[in-house]
Amino acid sequence: MDLSPPVLLDASYSVSDEDSEVKHQGSYCSSQTDTWKVERPLGNTELSYFLPSRASGVNDMYLHLGFVAPEHVVRRARVSMVWAILRIRHPLLASKVVMHGYDDVRFVFTPPQSPADALVDADRNLEYRTAIKDDLIDSYLNGARTLSNDRLSYLVVSQGTSLPSPPLTPRSTSPFDERESPSYNHDLMICAAHFLGDGMALHQFANDLFGLLGGDKTITELETQLKEELSSRWDANSTRIAVLPNALEDNFTVSPSKLRSAAEKVDFQLSQQRLVGGHSFRRQTKKPRHTIVPTVSYDPERTTRILKKCKSHGVSVSAAIFAACNIAWAKMCSEKQDLSMMMYSALNLRPYFTVKPANDSYWFLAIGYFNVILPTFIPRSIDLSSVFWHRARVAKEQSTQAAKSRMIVSRSLLMAEERGQRAQLWAKEDDERERGTFVPPAPVPTTDTALRTPSTALIGLSLLGNLDGIYKHGTFSTIKLHTLTTGSRQRSGGMLLFGYTFAGKLWVSLGYDVNGFDKVMVEQFWENMLQTMDELLLK
Repeated sequence: MDLSPPVLLDASYSVSDEDSEVKHQGSYCSSQTDTWKVERPLGNTELSYFLPSRASGVNDMYLHLGFVAPEHVVRRARVSMVWAILRIRHPLLASKVVMHGYDDVRFVFTPPQSPADALVDADRNLEYRTAIKDDLIDSYLNGARTLSNDRLSYLVVSQGTSLPSPPLTPRSTSPFDERESPSYNHDLMICAAHFLGDGMALHQFANDLFGLLGGDKTITELETQLKEELSSRWDANSTRIAVLPNALEDNFTVSPSKLRSAAEKVDFQLSQQRLVGGHSFRRQTKKPRHTIVPTVSYDPERTTRILKKCKSHGVSVSAAIFAACNIAWAKMCSEKQDLSMMMYSALNLRPYFTVKPANDSYWFLAIGYFNVILPTFIPRSIDLSSVFWHRARVAKEQSTQAAKSRMIVSRSLLMAEERGQRAQLWAKEDDERERGTFVPPAPVPTTDTALRTPSTALIGLSLLGNLDGIYKHGTFSTIKLHTLTTGSRQRSGGMLLFGYTFAGKLWVSLGYDVNGFDKVMVEQFWENMLQTMDELLLK
């Protein structure tokens, strides 16, 4: 199941200094060189993303941002310097992955020995191209894998792909001032393995990157900052205290009570049994995977109208998008209308941490999962608008219940354990199939003859909320961000719908394997989705 960046939900939490822990981490010096390394094993959640990614980069994330800025802002020397600073600040980006076994995979970070080394490493993982947005995204999603176990992050810049904005004007003979130079359109794409982090990390990182690129510091001042950050975080005196960001599972204080553990397992099983869904898109696997991402944006005026209408009905845009998916499917569904439609999404688990991280980096994976279940039929006796807003409120209630559940941590940890074990089993099976040594296990006899309730999700949603709350546009005034597209490399038959507001606009996109589904069915769903939004959110 392809999962992407999380729904950002609020929750109260507290972390004390006494709870700060560093688990399963170590630093050591190489016996052959004077370099030292820091390593830790991947947790269950990270394993569940790493193991499926080995073959073709399934779930490798990308974030594309289109922007207008003067040419000097994106010169390679400046971008390399900023990229180096941030890779020092967030060590998982500059780490490698070493696999010793299916249950023993490790991040290994080798701190740069000097600012020059940090710059060489950053420049090695930076590429300049001349390509438009769609070509950048298509090559990342459908071409050869960009990332690897030795390259967990990568930065791509496409510089000056259109005419300057505003047009060039005659210059005086006065000394040149870069701040007065013309602005051009540029594209930037951040690439990172999903087992490194999630949507919150990706967008916060992009904001920090543009803050440094578009800030007031000169290249000399940025070089000084690089030296200072490298020295304070990773100099030789740090070998005994330096650590990588914790795995998700190590950020919670787990009760040793056997009774509590047993109760949590029962609650988890019961919560899983309540997941009822009987609908899915018809699949086909005749051709290799090819992901496309049709995207629609609503101008600021229409976005404002949509936001006001959602507010008047007491729901968020995210809840309305759940309802729009439901109505879009119900309009074309002629079978199994007695079965519910289930959608899955992810939520940010950072607010629930009880262990204070020993590393201040926000680049780590911290997501859990929840489902929204809605009826499939549309009552003929009720106005469609009333049905839509009622289901939006139900989606809001289910999302809120998931986020505020007292069992959210235990359910997330047990789900992480299950996903990690499942990923190990499948990875071993994949490797044996490739070697030609796989032997199917004997079927397990069962005495349970009762019909099992279907638990199939129609689609996954990544509802990122208001991204303008993360991007502090005023801190990089020389840069004007105008376009944002995000997603990940998919497995065959992958599909994920995105919704977010950015640069004052509402954006909705559908990333899916065009060769993995019934073409007519998916296109009808997408048309119904947009029509539902136009008719029920804009009129």
